[in-house]
Amino acid sequence: MKPDTSQPTHGDHNPTPSRRGFLGVAAAGLAGVLIAPGVRLIEIAQAAPAATGATSKVRWGMLIDSSKCSSGCTDCVSACNTENGLSGGTLPTDSQWIRKIEIKDVHSGKLQSLPMMCQHCAEPPCVDVCPTGASFKRADGIVLVDKHICIGCRYCMMACPYKARSFVHSPQTNQNPNVPRGMGTVESCTLCVHKVDRGEQPACVSACSQAGHEAIVFGDLNDPNSEISKRVAKYPARQIRENLNLNTGVRYLGV
Repeated sequence: MKPDTSQPTHGDHNPTPSRRGFLGVAAAGLAGVLIAPGVRLIEIAQAAPAATGATSKVRWGMLIDSSKCSSGCTDCVSACNTENGLSGGTLPTDSQWIRKIEIKDVHSGKLQSLPMMCQHCAEPPCVDVCPTGASFKRADGIVLVDKHICIGCRYCMMACPYKARSFVHSPQTNQNPNVPRGMGTVESCTLCVHKVDRGEQPACVSACSQAGHEAIVFGDLNDPNSEISKRVAKYPARQIRENLNLNTGVRYLGV
Protein backbone atom coordinates (compact mmCIF):
# COMPACT_ATOMS: atom_id res chain seq x y z
CA MET A 1 0.00 0.00 0.00
CA LYS A 2 1.52 3.32 -1.01
CA PRO A 3 0.75 6.57 0.83
CA ASP A 4 -1.42 9.06 -1.01
CA THR A 5 1.16 11.44 -2.41
CA SER A 6 -1.47 14.11 -2.91
CA GLN A 7 -1.97 14.64 0.82
CA PRO A 8 0.08 17.24 2.73
CA THR A 9 3.21 16.05 4.53
CA HIS A 10 2.80 16.95 8.20
CA GLY A 11 5.88 18.71 9.47
CA ASP A 12 6.65 20.55 6.20
CA HIS A 13 7.00 24.28 6.56
CA ASN A 14 4.79 24.98 3.51
CA PRO A 15 2.26 22.13 3.21
CA THR A 16 0.40 21.95 -0.09
CA PRO A 17 -3.41 21.98 0.19
CA SER A 18 -5.06 18.80 -1.00
CA ARG A 19 -8.52 17.44 -1.62
CA ARG A 20 -8.31 15.38 1.56
CA GLY A 21 -7.32 18.46 3.54
CA PHE A 22 -10.31 20.42 2.23
CA LEU A 23 -12.59 17.50 3.00
CA GLY A 24 -11.34 17.47 6.57
CA VAL A 25 -12.04 21.15 7.09
CA ALA A 26 -15.46 20.87 5.46
CA ALA A 27 -16.41 17.88 7.59
CA ALA A 28 -15.29 19.67 10.74
CA GLY A 29 -17.28 22.73 9.82
CA LEU A 30 -20.41 20.68 9.37
CA ALA A 31 -19.97 18.69 12.54
CA GLY A 32 -18.98 21.37 15.07
CA VAL A 33 -18.11 18.50 17.40
CA LEU A 34 -16.96 19.17 20.95
CA ILE A 35 -13.47 17.77 21.58
CA ALA A 36 -13.26 19.26 25.06
CA PRO A 37 -15.64 21.27 27.26
CA GLY A 38 -16.23 24.61 25.55
CA VAL A 39 -13.94 23.86 22.59
CA ARG A 40 -15.53 23.04 19.25
CA LEU A 41 -13.83 21.29 16.38
CA ILE A 42 -14.87 24.05 13.98
CA GLU A 43 -12.85 26.61 15.97
CA ILE A 44 -9.55 24.83 15.40
CA ALA A 45 -10.23 22.64 12.37
CA GLN A 46 -7.71 24.45 10.22
CA ALA A 47 -4.87 24.27 12.73
CA ALA A 48 -1.93 22.29 11.36
CA PRO A 49 -0.70 19.43 13.60
CA ALA A 50 2.61 20.22 15.25
CA ALA A 51 5.58 18.16 14.10
CA THR A 52 8.37 20.49 15.10
CA GLY A 53 11.73 18.81 14.83
CA ALA A 54 10.48 15.79 12.89
CA THR A 55 12.94 14.80 10.18
CA SER A 56 13.17 11.90 7.74
CA LYS A 57 16.80 11.44 8.80
CA VAL A 58 15.40 9.72 11.90
CA ARG A 59 13.14 6.64 12.04
CA TRP A 60 11.97 6.07 15.58
CA GLY A 61 11.33 2.47 16.52
CA MET A 62 11.11 -0.10 19.32
CA LEU A 63 12.68 -3.50 19.77
CA ILE A 64 10.90 -5.81 22.22
CA ASP A 65 12.67 -8.90 23.56
CA SER A 66 10.01 -11.53 24.25
CA SER A 67 12.42 -13.57 26.38
CA LYS A 68 12.49 -10.73 28.92
CA CYS A 69 8.74 -10.05 28.87
CA SER A 70 6.82 -12.13 31.43
CA SER A 71 3.11 -12.87 31.18
CA GLY A 72 2.35 -11.49 34.62
CA CYS A 73 4.03 -8.12 34.09
CA THR A 74 1.94 -5.12 33.04
CA ASP A 75 4.38 -2.34 33.97
CA CYS A 76 4.40 -1.00 30.41
CA VAL A 77 0.61 -0.91 30.26
CA SER A 78 0.30 0.88 33.60
CA ALA A 79 2.93 3.44 32.63
CA CYS A 80 1.16 4.16 29.35
CA ASN A 81 -2.18 4.65 31.10
CA THR A 82 -0.69 7.01 33.66
CA GLU A 83 1.31 9.07 31.17
CA ASN A 84 -1.51 9.48 28.66
CA GLY A 85 -4.45 9.83 31.04
CA LEU A 86 -6.11 6.52 30.17
CA SER A 87 -8.46 4.73 32.55
CA GLY A 88 -6.77 1.35 32.22
CA GLY A 89 -9.55 -0.63 30.57
CA THR A 90 -12.02 -0.65 33.45
CA LEU A 91 -14.87 -0.53 30.92
CA PRO A 92 -15.21 -2.42 27.60
CA THR A 93 -15.32 0.91 25.74
CA ASP A 94 -12.18 2.33 27.38
CA SER A 95 -9.24 3.25 25.18
CA GLN A 96 -6.26 0.92 25.23
CA TRP A 97 -3.05 2.14 23.64
CA ILE A 98 -0.93 -0.84 24.67
CA ARG A 99 -2.02 -4.30 25.75
CA LYS A 100 -0.39 -7.61 26.61
CA ILE A 101 -1.21 -10.50 24.29
CA GLU A 102 -0.39 -14.20 24.50
CA ILE A 103 0.84 -16.05 21.43
CA LYS A 104 1.38 -19.79 21.06
CA ASP A 105 3.70 -21.66 18.71
CA VAL A 106 1.47 -24.22 16.99
CA HIS A 107 4.37 -26.66 16.62
CA SER A 108 6.10 -26.51 20.01
CA GLY A 109 3.23 -25.22 22.13
CA LYS A 110 5.50 -22.50 23.51
CA LEU A 111 3.62 -19.54 24.99
CA GLN A 112 4.92 -15.98 24.83
CA SER A 113 3.64 -12.71 26.25
CA LEU A 114 4.09 -9.58 24.15
CA PRO A 115 3.09 -5.94 24.45
CA MET A 116 1.05 -4.92 21.41
CA MET A 117 0.49 -1.35 20.31
CA CYS A 118 0.43 0.75 17.14
CA GLN A 119 3.32 -0.62 15.09
CA HIS A 120 4.09 2.75 13.44
CA CYS A 121 4.23 1.32 9.95
CA ALA A 122 6.22 2.91 7.14
CA GLU A 123 3.23 2.06 4.93
CA PRO A 124 0.35 2.58 7.39
CA PRO A 125 -3.06 1.27 6.25
CA CYS A 126 -4.77 3.69 8.65
CA VAL A 127 -3.35 6.62 6.69
CA ASP A 128 -4.41 5.10 3.37
CA VAL A 129 -8.08 4.84 4.33
CA CYS A 130 -8.54 8.07 6.31
CA PRO A 131 -10.92 10.34 4.34
CA THR A 132 -9.84 13.61 6.01
CA GLY A 133 -6.09 13.21 6.45
CA ALA A 134 -6.46 13.02 10.24
CA SER A 135 -4.37 9.85 10.31
CA PHE A 136 -0.87 10.77 9.23
CA LYS A 137 2.75 9.71 9.51
CA ARG A 138 5.37 12.19 10.64
CA ALA A 139 8.65 12.50 8.78
CA ASP A 140 10.35 10.55 11.59
CA GLY A 141 7.99 7.58 11.22
CA ILE A 142 5.62 8.22 14.14
CA VAL A 143 1.99 7.60 13.15
CA LEU A 144 -0.51 9.96 14.78
CA VAL A 145 -4.10 11.20 14.64
CA ASP A 146 -4.90 14.89 14.25
CA LYS A 147 -7.86 15.28 16.61
CA HIS A 148 -8.79 18.60 15.01
CA ILE A 149 -9.90 16.94 11.77
CA CYS A 150 -10.76 13.38 12.87
CA ILE A 151 -14.48 12.84 12.22
CA GLY A 152 -14.69 9.52 14.03
CA CYS A 153 -15.55 7.42 10.98
CA ARG A 154 -13.36 4.59 12.34
CA TYR A 155 -12.17 3.44 8.92
CA CYS A 156 -8.64 3.41 10.37
CA MET A 157 -9.72 1.04 13.13
CA MET A 158 -11.00 -1.42 10.55
CA ALA A 159 -7.87 -1.08 8.43
CA CYS A 160 -5.36 -1.64 11.24
CA PRO A 161 -4.18 -5.29 11.22
CA TYR A 162 -3.00 -4.97 14.84
CA LYS A 163 -6.28 -3.77 16.39
CA ALA A 164 -4.25 -0.95 17.86
CA ARG A 165 -6.73 1.92 17.66
CA SER A 166 -9.51 2.92 20.04
CA PHE A 167 -12.56 5.16 19.72
CA VAL A 168 -13.22 7.70 22.49
CA HIS A 169 -16.83 7.15 23.56
CA SER A 170 -17.12 9.62 26.44
CA PRO A 171 -16.09 13.18 27.38
CA GLN A 172 -12.54 13.50 28.71
CA THR A 173 -11.57 15.39 31.87
CA ASN A 174 -8.33 16.00 33.78
CA GLN A 175 -6.27 15.43 30.66
CA ASN A 176 -2.51 15.63 30.34
CA PRO A 177 -2.12 18.91 28.41
CA ASN A 178 0.58 17.26 26.29
CA VAL A 179 -1.81 14.47 25.25
CA PRO A 180 -5.03 16.01 23.89
CA ARG A 181 -7.95 13.59 23.66
CA GLY A 182 -11.53 14.14 22.60
CA MET A 183 -14.85 12.31 22.50
CA GLY A 184 -15.78 11.12 19.03
CA THR A 185 -12.21 10.73 17.81
CA VAL A 186 -9.86 7.80 17.29
CA GLU A 187 -6.56 7.40 19.13
CA SER A 188 -3.65 5.00 19.57
CA CYS A 189 -0.06 4.76 20.83
CA THR A 190 1.94 7.87 19.91
CA LEU A 191 5.30 6.50 21.14
CA CYS A 192 4.84 9.26 23.74
CA VAL A 193 5.70 11.76 21.02
CA HIS A 194 5.56 14.65 23.51
CA LYS A 195 8.39 13.00 25.45
CA VAL A 196 10.36 11.93 22.37
CA ASP A 197 10.36 15.52 21.08
CA ARG A 198 11.96 16.54 24.39
CA GLY A 199 14.67 13.92 24.01
CA GLU A 200 13.10 11.51 26.49
CA GLN A 201 12.09 7.86 26.29
CA PRO A 202 8.47 6.66 25.93
CA ALA A 203 6.79 5.92 29.25
CA CYS A 204 6.56 2.17 28.63
CA VAL A 205 10.28 1.95 27.88
CA SER A 206 11.23 3.86 31.04
CA ALA A 207 8.91 1.75 33.21
CA CYS A 208 10.27 -1.52 31.83
CA SER A 209 13.83 -0.35 32.46
CA GLN A 210 13.09 0.91 35.97
CA ALA A 211 11.52 -2.45 36.83
CA GLY A 212 14.76 -4.14 35.80
CA HIS A 213 13.32 -6.04 32.86
CA GLU A 214 15.09 -4.14 30.04
CA ALA A 215 12.73 -5.81 27.55
CA ILE A 216 12.15 -2.72 25.37
CA VAL A 217 14.76 -0.69 23.50
CA PHE A 218 13.76 2.58 21.85
CA GLY A 219 15.82 4.53 19.36
CA ASP A 220 16.64 5.60 15.84
CA LEU A 221 16.47 2.74 13.34
CA ASN A 222 18.26 4.91 10.77
CA ASP A 223 21.31 5.41 12.97
CA PRO A 224 23.67 2.42 12.63
CA ASN A 225 25.36 3.42 15.89
CA SER A 226 22.16 3.42 17.96
CA GLU A 227 21.57 0.55 20.37
CA ILE A 228 18.39 -0.52 18.60
CA SER A 229 20.10 -0.65 15.18
CA LYS A 230 23.00 -2.67 16.58
CA ARG A 231 20.63 -5.23 18.07
CA VAL A 232 18.49 -5.46 14.94
CA ALA A 233 21.66 -6.06 12.92
CA LYS A 234 22.96 -8.69 15.35
CA TYR A 235 19.80 -10.62 16.23
CA PRO A 236 16.93 -11.96 14.06
CA ALA A 237 14.31 -9.33 14.79
CA ARG A 238 10.84 -9.98 13.40
CA GLN A 239 7.82 -7.88 12.49
CA ILE A 240 4.33 -8.99 13.45
CA ARG A 241 2.42 -9.92 10.27
CA GLU A 242 5.52 -9.13 8.25
CA ASN A 243 3.88 -10.71 5.18
CA LEU A 244 1.88 -7.49 4.83
CA ASN A 245 5.09 -5.59 3.98
CA LEU A 246 4.18 -2.62 6.16
CA ASN A 247 7.76 -2.13 7.42
CA THR A 248 6.77 -1.61 11.05
CA GLY A 249 8.75 0.55 13.44
CA VAL A 250 8.14 -1.94 16.27
CA ARG A 251 10.20 -5.12 16.05
CA TYR A 252 10.31 -8.25 18.23
CA LEU A 253 13.02 -10.71 19.25
CA GLY A 254 12.31 -14.34 20.00
CA VAL A 255 9.02 -14.68 18.10
